[in-house]
Amino acid sequence: MINNQTKINGFILSSVSLGFNAFACLISCTVFLIIIYHLYYNHIKRKDKITIVLCGHIYLTILIYSSLLISMNIRSILGDLYNQSFDSSWCIFSGYLVIILLGMLYWNFLNQAFYRLIRIAYFQNRRFQSLKLYIVLPIIEMIIISILLCVLLPLNGITYSPSDHFCNIAYMNIPSVLWALPIIYVCPFCCLLFIYIHITRFIYRQGNIQTLIIKRRQARDFLIIQRILSIVSLLLILSIPSLILIIISLIRGEEHPLLTRISYFPVSISQMGLSVALLFCIPQLKNIVLNLRRTSTVMPVSRAVRGTIQMRTITGTQ
Repeated sequence: MINNQTKINGFILSSVSLGFNAFACLISCTVFLIIIYHLYYNHIKRKDKITIVLCGHIYLTILIYSSLLISMNIRSILGDLYNQSFDSSWCIFSGYLVIILLGMLYWNFLNQAFYRLIRIAYFQNRRFQSLKLYIVLPIIEMIIISILLCVLLPLNGITYSPSDHFCNIAYMNIPSVLWALPIIYVCPFCCLLFIYIHITRFIYRQGNIQTLIIKRRQARDFLIIQRILSIVSLLLILSIPSLILIIISLIRGEEHPLLTRISYFPVSISQMGLSVALLFCIPQLKNIVLNLRRTSTVMPVSRAVRGTIQMRTITGTQ
């Protein structure tokens, strides 16, 4: 049985997480709409389009993922207050979708790093610098990840938690956890690390061969990869407390009643921080957001100036 203090702690975790997820959802929705606006009206330089499209994929993933987390938080709060049950096939599917989107978040970062790798080390290969490729690539990745993670369903890897009132991966189901971890975390992080090491060695070998313009571009792309690696590393570090709790639960053979909510709490914090941090990590994204503000500020001024000129023309004519 869960005592009253545990219920109160769970309610507080869900309420605070709801606030974080709502903030992440709002920011990601705003930035995603700004990206769509700029792409639709062709306000983006040709060389920056791929970077902005990849950022759009990341923000769309954060938006959908945060929305699902909000749904989970609301179900937890309603379950704590009114003891409602939300066990259904939709619940299982939403839990499955949450795992897929978490994996897609890391793979989207890998796509950003891969594009920087091509720009630095294989800039002469135009096939991997096609806009269509980076539009379709996340869709292909999502299909592959969905197929790989569907193994969790027959393994009962996603179950309904009566104490949390939503569906999630069963942490005590060792085969499911061992199957999901490499797909979601290990593989994209190792690929990111490999790309970082490869680019570091490539730039070191180049020395003074490249022109100044290419060197500056490579330095900028390399800085962005460093930032992406730092963000992904931070996301993994934030998941360490929940990983420790999972290991303790496995050793004891008993799951902590708040394990799932504790594991999702740092995820909510990371979603909120990530939605803001990306604006400062990727210069092209920062520029279009600031450009929208600049445009909205200049428009009223230009209209006022135009109105003043017209008034003077009319006065002069009279």
